[in-house]
Amino acid sequence: MVVSAHPLASEVGAAILKRGGNAIDAAVAVQFALAVIYPDAGNIGGGGFLVLRQQNGNLAALDYREKAPAAAHRDMFLNEAGEVIKNLSFKGHLAAGVPGTVDGMVQAHDKYGSLPWPRLVQPAIDLAAKGFPLTEKEAEKLNEQRQDFIKYSTIKPDFILRDKWRPGDTLRLPDLARTLQRIRDKGRAGFYEGATADLIAEEMNRGEGMITAEDLAGYRAVWRTPLTAYANDYRIISMPPPSSGGIALVQLLTLAEDFPLEEWGWNTAATAHFMIEAERRVYADRAKHLGDPDYYDVPVKGLLDVDYIKNRMKGFSPKQATDSDAVLAGTPAPPESPNTTHYSIVDSQGNAVSVTTTLNSSFGSKVFVAGAGFLLNNEMDDFSVKPGYPNSYGLIGGEANAIAPGKRMLSSMTPTILEKDGELFMVIGSMGGSTIITTVYQIILNVTEHGHTMQGAINAGRFHHQWKPDWVLTEWGALGADTGLKLWLKGHKIVPRTGGIGRAAGILVLPNGKLEGGADPRGDDAASGF
Repeated sequence: MVVSAHPLASEVGAAILKRGGNAIDAAVAVQFALAVIYPDAGNIGGGGFLVLRQQNGNLAALDYREKAPAAAHRDMFLNEAGEVIKNLSFKGHLAAGVPGTVDGMVQAHDKYGSLPWPRLVQPAIDLAAKGFPLTEKEAEKLNEQRQDFIKYSTIKPDFILRDKWRPGDTLRLPDLARTLQRIRDKGRAGFYEGATADLIAEEMNRGEGMITAEDLAGYRAVWRTPLTAYANDYRIISMPPPSSGGIALVQLLTLAEDFPLEEWGWNTAATAHFMIEAERRVYADRAKHLGDPDYYDVPVKGLLDVDYIKNRMKGFSPKQATDSDAVLAGTPAPPESPNTTHYSIVDSQGNAVSVTTTLNSSFGSKVFVAGAGFLLNNEMDDFSVKPGYPNSYGLIGGEANAIAPGKRMLSSMTPTILEKDGELFMVIGSMGGSTIITTVYQIILNVTEHGHTMQGAINAGRFHHQWKPDWVLTEWGALGADTGLKLWLKGHKIVPRTGGIGRAAGILVLPNGKLEGGADPRGDDAASGF
């Protein structure tokens, strides 16, 4: 089974599995397909994280997160007075980090793939060259971004511009097809060297960006040790730093062990109040302690210490909300020396892959690489452009996530796999910026505590708290009038939003061994299996 943000991408992945490919083969094919048909987050100009659990229980985690260019520096988005220049880290050429997606896919395939590389890239080439029909949501998003595409791309990207895109219109991307052909034929060198690298460097020169040919040639994805922990009889397998998602998720699920959420019920005032208070404390830790472990000694062991985690709820009151200004990051034991989209895949052998990939915000920096047909990310905004200053998602950061040359920016991406009794149980992840962690958290609790199906857990209404700003973001109707009123009386500030929170893709292994896919109705997501 494959669950992704677009039906065509899920079909591409399922077709690879039907031809005898394994989960990594399908992941590579889905990644490149999403780069064509889901340009707001699917990408070759961004990066991501991949978590693998093989059928025999072996684990792997691949970090193909973007990196700051060599010329980057901590004050690059500040004016002479030391104030943040609005939108400079968010739109345009300086917002882009060195892309990691292509190298990540090459490394994953080299280590675990089984089918020939060209066969995995070809479906994306066909989609780009022949064209594909736009969904209603994708047509609407392209229309909304038209002016930004013109403003921030140095050469007008006529192939993506139209007075008005309509559902069912065919979008063809010939320049992207040629870029993908180079990747098909030359692998890593088809992107980080030669014609594509030249086009990226030329785009940077025209737009006064920082990424150079040397930055591209020097990029390498990194294999990291997966983060593992136990909570409520489930083994959690997730991404370590520079993702904050794995640590935060383990902290949240560990805190839930001591509270009778099943008895309290789904999205009741008692359950929601506890979850909000736990999220408030965990996001405070995230702001202070998490960053790129290659540049900062992240206290992973201390943050995952059960006694430390449970002590974070000291001062919790079941009757009253905590003021976020009164919640500080904890002091874990020091380290020992040493628009995003998600897809989940399980192959016929039982290998499982959880992948979250991103350009950061929708359509990234809004910069198309002229002649190459793809968008660049705006991941530089995920750094702390100034300690204590919120990024575009309102997340506060500190010294641990300050900008430095070659450094990977902190992420909320949370690709996760769960085991139960030593067997594969769930593959889950989400898009949604700072809401990714809480989305994955709620979905896991929906299944493990409240008895939801995979699809039901993903359909269920969501809410989110991230320490600061000090409010509870909710989907309309997620909490209901009774729960909302009770939370308000406890002192919570409830802020409804018309759009959804997160977009998840999950697979649940049922007791009879069959797979249930959960595709998020908040988008065009689809599950494809056989």
